[in-house]
Amino acid sequence: MHSEEQLPLEKKIKTELAYLEEISQKRQLVTTNFAEQPWLMIDGRRMLNLASNNYLGYAGDERLKKAMIDAVHAYGAGATASRLIIGNHPLYEQAEQALVNWKNAEAGLIINSGYTANLGIISTLLSRNDFIFSDKLNHASIVDGALLSRAKHKRYRHNDLTHLEALLKNSSIEANKLIVTDTVFSMDGDFAFLEDLVWLKERYNAILMTDEAHGSGIYGKNGEGYANHLGLQNKVDIQMGTFSKALGSFGAYVVGKKWLIDYLKNRMRGFIYSTALPPAILSSIKTAIELVQEEPERRTLLQTHSEYFRKELTNYGFNICGSQSQIVPIVIGENEKAMGFATRLQKEGIAGIAVRPPTVPENEARIRFTVTALHDKKDLDWAIEKVSIIGKEMGVIE
Repeated sequence: MHSEEQLPLEKKIKTELAYLEEISQKRQLVTTNFAEQPWLMIDGRRMLNLASNNYLGYAGDERLKKAMIDAVHAYGAGATASRLIIGNHPLYEQAEQALVNWKNAEAGLIINSGYTANLGIISTLLSRNDFIFSDKLNHASIVDGALLSRAKHKRYRHNDLTHLEALLKNSSIEANKLIVTDTVFSMDGDFAFLEDLVWLKERYNAILMTDEAHGSGIYGKNGEGYANHLGLQNKVDIQMGTFSKALGSFGAYVVGKKWLIDYLKNRMRGFIYSTALPPAILSSIKTAIELVQEEPERRTLLQTHSEYFRKELTNYGFNICGSQSQIVPIVIGENEKAMGFATRLQKEGIAGIAVRPPTVPENEARIRFTVTALHDKKDLDWAIEKVSIIGKEMGVIE
């Protein structure tokens, strides 16, 4: 074979990359500095950070940094093995006990990432003859977990409980059934109808799993999550969430009955075959769980900022997808137009990132803004004005 000739796979991949470029869906990594702060740096330019999941501002908190540094000195840099070998260092017990106490759960397990958690939990609990009912706007990790399980995967229209009930009615009475949903949807910023989902799961003998990735730390009296906010924590069979967003650290968790956690420890491949988290991460998780319960004022401030930002963008005429949370998208439409909007934002000094298919539906490319407790109202006012000017210039609003 001549050196200039391409292998079939190489040709296929390069053709696909060229197509992604053509439809404005090719992604690139951009080096970012100070992403844990309300103002960051990209390509040497200072920008207002409206793209971070650091909702409560803990990612840059000095107390989390100190906890990590102390853990490195006490326990070393790495875990050295999986938890079932020798990687289950003492901080795991402390962090998981803090998790269980915080969530008022029977048992809990810390997992390496949110993606690993959803992939592992769903594919471990369900198999070929079972049924999974998943909201169409659920995170990709939930979809992938359902695919890996080989169960019958039924996706119901977003928050359409009538559609979900019809799917439940058509499933086998004897089959294992899992209803799974985000509590706060990561691209639209709205909430799941948890009360109705609880009613349906009880009526049709299903189990209910929630993904609290964007609700943990923010909702509930002590930041336990949206299910706790509604008083439904004892009605949700499996609660998964992450420490990498509002809690400012890394990793994920699952809480539930002891039999559930024991089974996952014994059967979840992503848990069994992954090296344990570094001690520094576990120390920061434990510290973040403690802080989020001690500082409700951060949640209050976040809610105030979020409500104000949503209201102002709505008043200007932007479509914010019915957002009810700190995630506030504005729908632009075409990929190229969304990319152009993001470029204009960055030129004006705002880090707002374009989100394109397949993360969102076709022709619903958007700028996904996220508000944090660290923002100042004057900075939000400045950003809202800039966004509205660009929106008018580009014909997104009148």
